[in-house]
Amino acid sequence: MYLAAAKVGGIHANNTYPAEFIYENLMIECNVINAAYQSGVKKLLFLGSSCIYPKLASQPMEETALLTGTLEETNEPYAVAKIAGIKLCESYNRQYGVDYRSVMPTNLYGPHDNFHPENSHVIPALLRRFHEAKLRGDKEVVAWGSGKPMREFLHVDDMAAASIHVMELEQAVYSANTEPMLSHINVGTGVDCTIRELVETVAKVTGFEGEIVWDESKPDGAPRKLMNVERLSALGWQYRYSLEEGLLDAYRWFLDNQHTFRA
Repeated sequence: MYLAAAKVGGIHANNTYPAEFIYENLMIECNVINAAYQSGVKKLLFLGSSCIYPKLASQPMEETALLTGTLEETNEPYAVAKIAGIKLCESYNRQYGVDYRSVMPTNLYGPHDNFHPENSHVIPALLRRFHEAKLRGDKEVVAWGSGKPMREFLHVDDMAAASIHVMELEQAVYSANTEPMLSHINVGTGVDCTIRELVETVAKVTGFEGEIVWDESKPDGAPRKLMNVERLSALGWQYRYSLEEGLLDAYRWFLDNQHTFRA
């Protein structure tokens, strides 16, 4: 069983709806994981998030950094809920002898993403903003923050492949690559870029030729969020999509499906 359901969003959504982000994610995890156990599900994979790690965690972030420092303020409620999901899996394993595993994805993007102009994550929001600016003939696009923070991004198809890979590992192999009572594994590329580089690549992919203006009054979030993926690599998995290839794929899907968007 794969538990990927969650209420998700970018900095704006996390700041605007903190109550919904902590409540809805806690309810999803508690209800689904407990119902899985009561229904006899012996094996489950829970998808968390890289935001579980402290704001100032050493980079790249290792699995052992969990609960070693203060979380990033803008998405703390969401992070707390995801940490609770990890601990639910660990607790059910410990008490009931089931095999509930957790993977912590870095920032995901790709086809079927949420392209809402306000409540989406950074990549779909940028793709839509630059695409619409190009169509209007705008001379500039405003990007949030300084552009200096560094982020890591993973195409959703790579995440799906990694999830299946981890789920299909023999329990002894999986357990040998996790710490006792720290049973989650990072999933990412191990490669990051600045937000400025990301924005410039999105402009290139969408064909926007105007100026990019940075609004430094907007929050940057954590200075860097790079996953240490040595454990996953040791288990035999590697990502396939480069960032530009993945952005092109996501943009093609956006172009083919934009007529279905409500906002």
